[in-house]
Amino acid sequence: MHSAICNPQSAIPPWWFDAFPLVPYEKAPPGEKQMLTLVAYDISEPKRLTKVAHVCEDYGVRVQYSVFECRLQEAEFTEFWLRLLEEIDEEEDRVVAYKIDARSAKETMTAGRMICSEKAVCYLV
Repeated sequence: MHSAICNPQSAIPPWWFDAFPLVPYEKAPPGEKQMLTLVAYDISEPKRLTKVAHVCEDYGVRVQYSVFECRLQEAEFTEFWLRLLEEIDEEEDRVVAYKIDARSAKETMTAGRMICSEKAVCYLV
């Protein structure tokens, strides 16, 4: 079984950093206060399942049928979690969120047909 570390920078050619040098930020770099959160759910009723999936799509990237990766600041996560709680039936459904620190998130391993969920952002001036 082969595994690969999901490292989007490994796909960047060396000339990229010469062409686009890093510029210091006036404040904090984008995403500095974000934490990777893995959210999974098991929803028993199809209508609620659809609603929960739509909420998750608003905040993260689907990596499996009922599993999402979300990179959120604490306030965004709280808003997300409260929206999920509004949609589920706590007697029948289950939602779980695992917060993953930056060091561990960098060591994410994948195998098989999975695509890294890093979103590339490009600004054209």
